[in-house]
Amino acid sequence: MSDGKSVGTYAREYLEATRESLAGDYIERGLEAIVPVFQRARKEGKSIFFFGNGGSAATSSHMSQDIGKLTIAPGHPRFRCQSLADPISLILAWANDSSYSEIFAEQVKSLGREGDVALGISGSGNSPNVLRALEEARKAKMTTVGLIGTGGGKMKALCDIALIVPSSNMQHIEDVHHIVLHLLAAYLRDSSE
Repeated sequence: MSDGKSVGTYAREYLEATRESLAGDYIERGLEAIVPVFQRARKEGKSIFFFGNGGSAATSSHMSQDIGKLTIAPGHPRFRCQSLADPISLILAWANDSSYSEIFAEQVKSLGREGDVALGISGSGNSPNVLRALEEARKAKMTTVGLIGTGGGKMKALCDIALIVPSSNMQHIEDVHHIVLHLLAAYLRDSSE
């Protein structure tokens, strides 16, 4: 609720809270760890799989698109990437025939190979289907990366690299995840490596 605040006041307060979620150097440290993993995957022809629920599913689709298309550059191989949140008929088949908690894990079992990258996105860090996919990725000896909020939840322990937004507000967490995505894609596009 806006509690009777004007739109301008509400917007200023929202943006200030988002700025607070960006404070510190955790984004820079996270990107410094994630970028080499993505660069190695591109160089070695490894696949990168993105997955999440709700707004994080949309972020996984957006990440796959930006990393797959925005980063195309002369002299560089293309990224092999896919959002596991996109094949709706497959997701519904696994949810119906097995359980919703397996919708990403079963795709990781089919598609993931040693050296690939699994990037899970969860504001809470406790989404059962994201956790299951990361468990399967670890079994397959994939590198596991997490974009998380709310302290990291159970997901933090399953990630080789965890970028944890210091907020429990889902909108601010998702705002920061999008900033991280755009920074990552832009850097990979503009980098000489």
